[in-house]
Amino acid sequence: MSLVAATTLGDFLRAHRERMAPEAVGLPAGIRRRTPGLRREELAMLCGISLTWYTWMEQGRDISVSPTALARLATVLRLNQAERAYLFDLARKRDPASAVAQDRAVAPPALIAAINAMTMPAYLLDRAWNASAWNPEAEALFGGWLDGPDRNLLRFIFLEPAARALICDWPDRARRVLAEFRADAGRHLADPAIAELVAALRRESAFFASCWDEHTVLSREGGTRDFQHPRQGRLRYEQIALTPSGAPDFKLVMLLAVKA
Repeated sequence: MSLVAATTLGDFLRAHRERMAPEAVGLPAGIRRRTPGLRREELAMLCGISLTWYTWMEQGRDISVSPTALARLATVLRLNQAERAYLFDLARKRDPASAVAQDRAVAPPALIAAINAMTMPAYLLDRAWNASAWNPEAEALFGGWLDGPDRNLLRFIFLEPAARALICDWPDRARRVLAEFRADAGRHLADPAIAELVAALRRESAFFASCWDEHTVLSREGGTRDFQHPRQGRLRYEQIALTPSGAPDFKLVMLLAVKA
């Protein structure tokens, strides 16, 4: 953890400790409190961590804090989802509740409606890159994926012969897509669904296993995407990928047609 992150983490914890009313956690308000909120020793006791360790955290010392301790702090301080994510980001730790949260993740209805209203191909990927929603234009483009029983993008690209015919420069594109997935899923590799997906693809595709072992990491950026469609011929799109506000476990991908 950098000095800036450690100092910011300490300031964040102190601010939330001081705004937490003692009565909210079952403690008497008292009449001799010199500072607002909980005392350090009270918060440490409620979280089951040592006072010394907690004091070092507020002082911004560069110490390693376990994810379970951070989770207890988030619970006692009643942090909302954004505050909890910020806490774990500052500490450079994975939230142990993230895999459970993924199981409950549901695409917002308004986002699905927006995808259906688009005239360009558009689809929504979850954390494991399963298609959660898509419009008819995307289904028409990606035959063998969005119209099939298995809607995982990686399984389509690496296992389906239709993908090799559809995606121009397939080996390079497949390798890049996997590098983008590694960057996207790096925080969630302990998620059972992602671990199972990677293990299965390693068994079923030697090319996937070779690419995975390269450990290449790339950000998912826009750019030109070329396809050789079996009915429409050569197609070219400009890809735009966004993380929707309020739905951080999803990625919205849109394809704007350009002249090939």
